[in-house]
Amino acid sequence: MFSSAFHASASAHASVSSSTSFPRFRPALLPVSVMAAWACACVSAAHAQSTLPEVHVQSTRTVDSALGLSNSAKSGANVDVPVQDVPASVSTVSSQQMDERADFEVADAVTRTVGLSVDSTPGNGGLAFSSRGFAGVNSVGVAEDGMMLGVASGTINYPSDAWGYERIDVLRGPASIVYGSGTMGGTVNAMRKQPSRERSTDLLVGAGSHGEMRLGFGMTGAISETLSYRIDAYGQRRNGERELGKSSSQKLMTGLRWQPRADLKVDLTADIAEQKPERYFGTPAIDGQLVRSLRNTNYNVQDSDIQYKDKRVRAKAEWTASDLLTLRDELYWFKADRHWRNAEMYSFDPRSGVVTRGDYLEIGHDLEQKGNRVGADLKLADHRIAIGWDFSEARYTNISNSPYSTPSNDLSAWNPEHGSWTSPDPYLARSKTQLRQHALYLEDAWQVSKQWLLMAGLRRDWYDFDQRNLITGTTAATDLSGTSWRVGATYKLSERSSLYAQLSRGHDPVGSLVSLSASQTAFKLTRGRQAEIGWKQQLPDERGELTLAAFDITKSDIITRDPLRPALSVQGGKQSSRGVELSAAYKVNAALRVDGNVAYVKAKFDEFREGSTGADRAGNRPANVPSTTANLWGHYRIGAWQTSLGLRHVGSRYSNNANTSQLPRYTVADAVLRWDMSKTTALSLVVRNLTNRVYATSSYYDDQWLVAPGRSVALTGQFRF
Repeated sequence: MFSSAFHASASAHASVSSSTSFPRFRPALLPVSVMAAWACACVSAAHAQSTLPEVHVQSTRTVDSALGLSNSAKSGANVDVPVQDVPASVSTVSSQQMDERADFEVADAVTRTVGLSVDSTPGNGGLAFSSRGFAGVNSVGVAEDGMMLGVASGTINYPSDAWGYERIDVLRGPASIVYGSGTMGGTVNAMRKQPSRERSTDLLVGAGSHGEMRLGFGMTGAISETLSYRIDAYGQRRNGERELGKSSSQKLMTGLRWQPRADLKVDLTADIAEQKPERYFGTPAIDGQLVRSLRNTNYNVQDSDIQYKDKRVRAKAEWTASDLLTLRDELYWFKADRHWRNAEMYSFDPRSGVVTRGDYLEIGHDLEQKGNRVGADLKLADHRIAIGWDFSEARYTNISNSPYSTPSNDLSAWNPEHGSWTSPDPYLARSKTQLRQHALYLEDAWQVSKQWLLMAGLRRDWYDFDQRNLITGTTAATDLSGTSWRVGATYKLSERSSLYAQLSRGHDPVGSLVSLSASQTAFKLTRGRQAEIGWKQQLPDERGELTLAAFDITKSDIITRDPLRPALSVQGGKQSSRGVELSAAYKVNAALRVDGNVAYVKAKFDEFREGSTGADRAGNRPANVPSTTANLWGHYRIGAWQTSLGLRHVGSRYSNNANTSQLPRYTVADAVLRWDMSKTTALSLVVRNLTNRVYATSSYYDDQWLVAPGRSVALTGQFRF
């Protein structure tokens, strides 16, 4: 199989005109590009080596199983145990699966897993999800190789493209024991491809409807007796289906590994990425129905802009001191610059045929984070123990044209004059924030007997928050802390079948941790607990896999309104969810494979009031949470040809906590026809939204819905040599 070839605070928001040429890597990429070019130049020297010392490298590649039960569960635990054995729900999307389904974006890939649905908008960075009844970037985390950039002003935008990742794991339910605060619903963790001494090159070229173009390149190999490298570069662009619909992204990922002997390795990575999403903030809806005649009309201003730039550098050393002890240390530096400049609100009057446009917002994020992670893995008798310390410091500057006082203006609904962005308010740095985090963790996996595995973990997080208002000079500060724990047991019915149960506790912030408002500093972290039971089964002869999980989660201390003084916000609200998730994959015969999943969740507010009147929302379903989600894929192969057909279903969701506006459910079909011309070359015909279904994936306002793209067709070529 080919390695994953591109499968691929006011809400955040800005503008560099979209280029009509294919995305180019810019001068800012020069330092990383020099490293990449140097590595390539050394490849020929590596081949000149006639003999190399024996170096043992533990494989990090994903086992080729549909649900990933044989993979390491490092995304779901601090200790290294198989997914089959860990008492938690962990899903994997491998590079082979992303390749087979032509999922080029991380969001497309992970929402194929059970119970995960998209909650993305142009204002939150495009990587917001709903899982187990909890939605948004402050409850569902996103990490790369286990490391998360702090959430500022409700935004997560990296990693967006799936190229360069060996697999993407999803840990469902509270994940604070592994990732810290902000992970009550789950965590997505993208695992990048590692340098290898075996030389290989991957190339992807694609083009399709609406001006779609994509190009990917991946290369790895040996440089010398002790050095190996990996380079992954990717770029894509699309003209879109509506005016101002152009979008593009590009990235360069580089890795260098030094392994002077079998027990020691040092990894250096340096990455840079730039994204320009479509400048589209939604289509009007009336009385719970999308105005279909306006689906391809964009009401944003002509010089609007959305742009994200990311830079990441990491250094990691790992020393296997003995068969019983492994030590590791990792230093990192992340930088994110984001900019929005848009008119974001559109209200449609069907009688006059006029759209009123407002919310002229210009917002910038300057976020820098550095940190250090130190850890040790111990093997003592029947115990596998992980202990570690995490430290990070984030510095964040929020820039905007607050108080956003540009007056609204009217446009023709069907023939809008886009006009230019304007604001009487200057675009200035408004606040600076510093967030320091320390965390200590300890986790133990105890193999009590051949059948029983007991796991217990404890983590303590401390957060030191300081903020200064650059306009008024006022300051706000708070110290937060949270304790997470998980205890669980797995009982093996056989080598291929296991039952598990767990209890866990985690925590979420009341807002984005890096950008808490002055009023939010008066509150502590919210608390959550989960009870979960499940069954994991691998079928004989590698015919398939099956997982079943049932869960009950309660989150307390959410922000609510004082019932006697509704103008006052207080802690004391509560929300909960209960549900069941089923995933299965089965090889019917040598030609036919099927895999799918279905999830049901009953989520509600138990105690919650909102708004200046303290409206009671108890019993209501939280916004952006579907009760049902399902996915189904079938793959049929005849010789060198394979046909894949996929269905994605997402149930109805409310766009507000009052449950007065509802987005309809949808089911969408995708298809891929693949021809393996040789062992090194494949062509794929990819059809998205096969039936050209008109549907909304999420809402920006109650009556402003984000409409998914219509049918598209693309041809891709994948080459490996």
